[in-house]
Amino acid sequence: MTMRSPEVSQGHPQRWLILGVILLAQLTVLLDNTVLNVAIPSLTRELDASSADIQWMINAYSLVQSGLLLTAGSAADRYGRRKLLIAGLAVFGVGSLTAGLAQSSGQLIAARAGMGVGGALLMTTTLAVVVQIFDDSERVKAIGLWSTVNSLGFAAGPLIGGIMLDHFWWGAIFLINIPVALIGLWAVVRMVPESKNPQGDRPDLGGAVLSTIGMTGAVFAIISGPEHGWTSGRVLVSAAIGVLVLGAFVLWELRAPYPMLDMHFFRNQRFVGAIAGAVLVSFGLGGSLFLLTQHLQFVLGYGPLEAGMRTAPLAVTVVLLNLTGLGARLVPKLGTPATILSGMSLLAAGLASVALLSGGADGTYAGVFLGLVMMGAGIAMAMPAMANALMSAIPPAKAGVGAGINGTMAEFGNGLGVAILGAVLNARFFALVSVSAASLPAALAAAGSAQERREIADAFASGLETSQLVGAAAVFLGGLLAAALLRRAERTQPVAPAQAPVPVLDADPASGAPQGDGAVDAGGADGAVKGSGAARTG
Repeated sequence: MTMRSPEVSQGHPQRWLILGVILLAQLTVLLDNTVLNVAIPSLTRELDASSADIQWMINAYSLVQSGLLLTAGSAADRYGRRKLLIAGLAVFGVGSLTAGLAQSSGQLIAARAGMGVGGALLMTTTLAVVVQIFDDSERVKAIGLWSTVNSLGFAAGPLIGGIMLDHFWWGAIFLINIPVALIGLWAVVRMVPESKNPQGDRPDLGGAVLSTIGMTGAVFAIISGPEHGWTSGRVLVSAAIGVLVLGAFVLWELRAPYPMLDMHFFRNQRFVGAIAGAVLVSFGLGGSLFLLTQHLQFVLGYGPLEAGMRTAPLAVTVVLLNLTGLGARLVPKLGTPATILSGMSLLAAGLASVALLSGGADGTYAGVFLGLVMMGAGIAMAMPAMANALMSAIPPAKAGVGAGINGTMAEFGNGLGVAILGAVLNARFFALVSVSAASLPAALAAAGSAQERREIADAFASGLETSQLVGAAAVFLGGLLAAALLRRAERTQPVAPAQAPVPVLDADPASGAPQGDGAVDAGGADGAVKGSGAARTG
């Protein structure tokens, strides 16, 4: 009788230390999504940057990262997740050094694009490594901590950037990444075992090119829409390129002998349900934060720093609940569908609280605070369960692609949340008042009397309330949809008895001792061990 080794069944012996290292690297990547926003005045002054330059400094990073997520995940599966994690840290470190020492806008934009390449490699390989080194009993808790870092990085970027700029010049916000990258490189080389798809599929170069172009076009349209208008030529052309090329990508993948994304995954209701939930949680979170910053500044009258600090309860709630292992304990008790539905219902209730209890133009922060805490609790429940459901629906050998899909869906959800809820806000605002200005500050400045300014502020508050309620309804209905698909999948596609994913592991980086030689069956999500790939006894 063939038995699996205790190490494989219980996870990697240094798994928690490894998790800490890769989460530190991931936090740095996430901070760089938002940290640059607070440096805009310094960059405008010291680099003589134009508005277009500033836009590209901010967007080059997220645009390149989003476009490469699927390709990076596929490459990690084929060539080794540890190799790509090392490459990502190195590229991100070099890009940070170049950005910190940049002498012109063009140099900084190019450096930010390079950092985006490293960020894509890190974002996909961190989650893939988590799936490989933790067994079923601990994976939800580990993914919960991974989700915590996502929320913390998103919220803490402006605060950390502000602290750095109070004491140093703008380049310090990039140079601080270098010691983190060096520590991460040392730890990954020393501790992280190699794992990859044992089938050794040939590279899908056509799929990589099409997915990168298509994703870049779609994300660029979403990024550009709010500023340039959804019917502008730039946005329409970019969106058309994205849609057409992504359509060609789907057709290519259906015919490719070794596709980077197996389209048959979409026949799995567990996979589809997890994707639907992931998009709509990101939709609610991204759209609500976009609306909330305007609510705090334009309606309640807080300054930028005060507004930023008053969004902190959301991130603090997510961090505290995930550190206590809330999601990890709820999934076994309630099941994945009920946990996701409960979390998304709380997120929807939080959005509704901000809309209905904040009191409009004469309101207070109390309703916002309650809403943020409820939203944080919902995210802490739903996101780890969702990520675990998505990764569990994919063969462990394809963990990198799964991580790429998870990141891609988050990017789409965030962008759609900003686009759709922003459009609802504008439609309601312009339906209530007749102004020619394109923004609230411009409309207030052009108002001829205090009464007119009051009417404009009330209309904006009403528009915010409507858009937040639309977001709440969308998130709640998304929770129902995701839970229904996942529950149906549990009935029609039963999961095999729980067992750990068994990656192909090379020798231990530090000791040279073999960590296991298990091959994963890429044909099923249960990670069954095949033939000679079973771990030896002893």
